[in-house]
Amino acid sequence: MSEGASVYPRISVFLLATNRLLREALGRVLCKRANMVIAGETADCSNIVGAVLQSEADVVLIEGAALPLRNLRFLSSVRSTRPKVQALMVGMDENEAHFHEAVSAGVAGYLLKDASAADVIAAIRAVAQGEAVCPPRLCMALFRMVARQETPVLTFGLKVDSGLTRRERELIPLIARGFTNKEIANHFNLSEQTVKNHVHRMLRKVGASDRLQVVERVQIPGAYAQAD
Repeated sequence: MSEGASVYPRISVFLLATNRLLREALGRVLCKRANMVIAGETADCSNIVGAVLQSEADVVLIEGAALPLRNLRFLSSVRSTRPKVQALMVGMDENEAHFHEAVSAGVAGYLLKDASAADVIAAIRAVAQGEAVCPPRLCMALFRMVARQETPVLTFGLKVDSGLTRRERELIPLIARGFTNKEIANHFNLSEQTVKNHVHRMLRKVGASDRLQVVERVQIPGAYAQAD
């Protein structure tokens, strides 16, 4: 039996991609599906909210290179008018910080650069039905993100004369909980190298030989509590 509207509900898709060839390729793939239509497309994200709303699309398909992740906040503006609009990002890398940022912004689907056309079609259908799409390689990162949100954070009393910057002081509770540099980087949306630099400076400032000794030297003994 041929694929048709009787099998899947009609889905309208808006394409946001700077690469014209990619837009045309995606358009051809989607148009072969009887239940999918291209509601609109653009390479320019300057008026993306108005364009998506005017298109009345069900799903916004976003090429990873087309939009800085910080600009994904446009989704909240779209959903204030059309709350059921879903977003799917394609052509992404395995950077956990980028993945966390996209999920936090409200993206429901996240496909890596090696995704096939069939993967994209399946993901569009899934997010249109209110499901989430996450690459298996990033599932554990998602679980860790949820676990951190649920785990009580210890607020440390720190010596005021420690010489640490505000950011360095923010790292102390996570170091005390055994977070790796990569996990700390993901938590604060920093690069792993930036965290390494912070830790190196902290070791030097307090005269510590390792990370846990940093905690011991700047924490006021007994001065910690569970944050609300």
